[in-house]
Amino acid sequence: MGFMNNYVITINRQFGSLGRPIARKISEMLDIEYYDRDIVDSVAKEMDLPVSLVSDEEETAKSNYFSMKFPLGNGITAMQQDIFEAQRRIISNLADRENCIIVRRCSDYILRNHPFLIRVFIYAPKDVRFKNCVENLHMSSEHAKKMITDVDKARNAYHMHFARYLPSDFNHNDIMINSSFLGIDGTAAYLVDLVKQRLSIR
Repeated sequence: MGFMNNYVITINRQFGSLGRPIARKISEMLDIEYYDRDIVDSVAKEMDLPVSLVSDEEETAKSNYFSMKFPLGNGITAMQQDIFEAQRRIISNLADRENCIIVRRCSDYILRNHPFLIRVFIYAPKDVRFKNCVENLHMSSEHAKKMITDVDKARNAYHMHFARYLPSDFNHNDIMINSSFLGIDGTAAYLVDLVKQRLSIR
């Protein structure tokens, strides 16, 4: 696909690093759209699948839906590939249509040839992410520990399968930032300043 002169910010993040509210804040400050769960909804609609199937938890193809539909594992890889291809089409169309922020789903890999792409990875120390999960997401201590481990593992596996590199690979990121250093507003403001400088936006 031939991209227009739109710019795109892709954001990968560790679970609990507050990447989603940071992305939302950046979109407000730059007055551009940000897409995250919207992509899941669009894929589910396009493929006539349950939204839950295309959600983050199913990236490892271990959902009950897959287990029931393919009890011997047959077809799982094909289904994952179909979901990825649908995501690829939707993400490419968004990048072609408008300036935007796209969170995860291998968007950094899918848009790797985009001329005005800025790839961001947001991380934070594990103890800070644990605190964010308990205080901001209202998780129990045990659930927070499990989610930090399981979700990051699933995201890394999904990204590695399709992109062949981890989302935290500095060779495939333009900006990597510890969100605990400046917090949500400070991190967003810092990233907006860098984006404006890089793209000569006033």
